Amino acid sequence: MYSRCSFAGGVDVNRPPKVTGIVLAAGEGRRMGRTKQLLPFRGQTVLECVVDSALASSLERVIVVLGHQAGIVEPLLKRRNVSVVINPCYGNGQSSSLKAGLHVVTEETDAVLFLLGDQPLITPETINSILAAYQISPASPIVIPIFEHKRGNPVLFSRETFDRIEALTGDCGARTIFEEYADKTLQVTVADPSIHFDVDTEEDFCRLLLKE
Repeated sequence: MYSRCSFAGGVDVNRPPKVTGIVLAAGEGRRMGRTKQLLPFRGQTVLECVVDSALASSLERVIVVLGHQAGIVEPLLKRRNVSVVINPCYGNGQSSSLKAGLHVVTEETDAVLFLLGDQPLITPETINSILAAYQISPASPIVIPIFEHKRGNPVLFSRETFDRIEALTGDCGARTIFEEYADKTLQVTVADPSIHFDVDTEEDFCRLLLKE
């Protein structure tokens, strides 16, 4: 059931790990010059494609972080089984949305998978490959997909890293955390080039439309 959340400030080996998906969809799309979340694709919007893939996967729960034009974007999600959190600080960069999502994660959650709201080609199968790898190696602090020797998104972060995410600032994303856990990161090879593709520019959108 759809729910709206307010923005506020180790794995049990006897059960499968619980992983929550957090879709980051708060940005202004400055390089695009218009709201990327609302771009049409395959009969719906780019954001709806991302959310539907997350819902079709084995994720325990799906949270969507909105910000820019949230009043227009949020109604698209009303009939979907997601929790929406509005990030009023989205102008401070992606780190604010990472933290906004974490603030509504339950204590039972072992890890989160951050999905980008402008990657509509990501499939449930790719998400499940990442989840399966984490289930086999639940002590891994980070699980990241690899295609042709290059890492991409979405990326899983275990509860061990949550304090590090809370300490992030600006628009650098989780780069510093990747550096800190470089020797402990689990890399999962996937047969999915879309982990490298997001819609940042009009040129990207034109390329996306060729895949309809």
